[in-house]
Amino acid sequence: MRAIIEIQVRDNNIDQALRALKKKMQREGLYREMRMRRFYEKPSERRRRERAEAIRRYRKLLKKKMERDEL
Repeated sequence: MRAIIEIQVRDNNIDQALRALKKKMQREGLYREMRMRRFYEKPSERRRRERAEAIRRYRKLLKKKMERDEL
């Protein structure tokens, strides 16, 4: 279970509080999770997607390491 996201409203500035809430939700990955949960995903499709994401992250990490080693 996730912790509840809490935002303080200061000086009745709702716009600022809303921006802070959106930023926190983005950082926590809630928007992405809501989009993923909109439709049912078969377990086999989920495994395939997660494997592809892991490969993408690994390749990105390797690319960063290669760029760092060049300098």
